[in-house]
Amino acid sequence: MNGPVSISAGQLALAASLLLVNAGLSWWLSLGLGRKLVVAALRTVVQLTLLGYVLVPVFEVAHPALTLAVGMTMVVLASFEGLKRVGFRYRGSRVDSFVALLVASSVTTWFGTALVVSVEPWWTPRYLIPLLGMVLGNALTGISLGLDRGLRQIYTDATSIEAWLALGATRREAAMPVLADALRTGLVPILNSMSIVGLITIPGMMTGQLLGGTPPALAARYQIVIMFLISAATALGVGLTVALSLRRLFDSEQRLRLDRLHKR
Repeated sequence: MNGPVSISAGQLALAASLLLVNAGLSWWLSLGLGRKLVVAALRTVVQLTLLGYVLVPVFEVAHPALTLAVGMTMVVLASFEGLKRVGFRYRGSRVDSFVALLVASSVTTWFGTALVVSVEPWWTPRYLIPLLGMVLGNALTGISLGLDRGLRQIYTDATSIEAWLALGATRREAAMPVLADALRTGLVPILNSMSIVGLITIPGMMTGQLLGGTPPALAARYQIVIMFLISAATALGVGLTVALSLRRLFDSEQRLRLDRLHKR
């Protein structure tokens, strides 16, 4: 059999019946997740269905402006979604999250399409949009974890940081342990994934290619590229996000401005 096997609406409904497992556990343990489960399931169906219809004209037109508009929309939505998991906020956190994701995702995605896969032109939507989506989906998790860890550590270790500043340390020297710990935390998910990929798990992109008829060796190479792109985007995104947050939480006189940091 060549090509993907079609999935009907009835088969999708059969797959949706698996959510009864989640619903049953929620009811049995009184987790109160029934409404959230329904909303999440509906969002999954609606968003992915709309995406399927939206990508048809985008792929057919293949215009750089349209591809850029879709990509920017994805980055904006990812930056808002990522901040939902962070327990602290400061003025400008949305802007910093957007800038970090934009830089990290665009640099790595361009590198992947233009230099690694060597697509002509590099902005070909059939390649760029799926790669960007996978990079964003994984990088925002690392950025959320790293930023939450960094801001939480600033909040709890403010006395220690101020002591270093009082002893003559610069804001960079005082905040370096925060940046290092945030980066270490943000990289945990992708490092775990890289450790077990192929041995325990078959990632989504490789699974999709295999189901679509791509030779396993070629699908594996694409997945390797994706894992490396995600790793670089996560490291760059976490480092940039935390660095931007530290810049806002210290003033020009090397003082820690804890008053600018707020719990959600």
